Amino acid sequence: MEWIQPTSSTMLSLLIGLGLSASCGFRIFVPPFIISLAALGGHLELSENFAWMATLPAVLALGTAVALEVAAYYLPLVDNLLDTIAAPAAVVAGAIVSASVFTDMSPVMKWSLALIAGGGAAGIVHASMAVLRGGSTATTGGLGNPLISTVELGGAVGASILSLLVPGLFLVAVLILAGAGVRIWMQRRARVLPASGHSV
Repeated sequence: MEWIQPTSSTMLSLLIGLGLSASCGFRIFVPPFIISLAALGGHLELSENFAWMATLPAVLALGTAVALEVAAYYLPLVDNLLDTIAAPAAVVAGAIVSASVFTDMSPVMKWSLALIAGGGAAGIVHASMAVLRGGSTATTGGLGNPLISTVELGGAVGASILSLLVPGLFLVAVLILAGAGVRIWMQRRARVLPASGHSV
């Protein structure tokens, strides 16, 4: 039994799914909301078990969740708390979002790819943005955090739409973002180590 059919539609769904799951690293509810809108309009094919997302109640519920999530990230101190809480949630959301558009493959392969690749992509993006927010909190006392939140929102919307229109292109951007996040983390760690060495 073949787990995955090597067809162009399968590859397309993989690219779309991974791009959308990575977008969950910016905002958890924005990619599902955009998926729901696209599916309701007949522009996106969903996996069989996720047909409920192509309904008006799903659009309304996800739209409300998006509004609450976006507003919460503009509240001082709450944004940093949300980053901690949202870390595992982003991974779960990334897995679910990717599974919703993975088609023409067995359930075993679909959920394996969704958990590993989809959840991993969301986790990488979320961790990178958490590093940037932490740096903003440390250097601006949180005053620069609304700018980070705006960038994240724009990234979630733009990346989700881009993943639907130009599948695969956003994955390149994810790798660049992940590299930038790692570089910032290494630079901060390099500054902390000498300082701790002096204090000993």
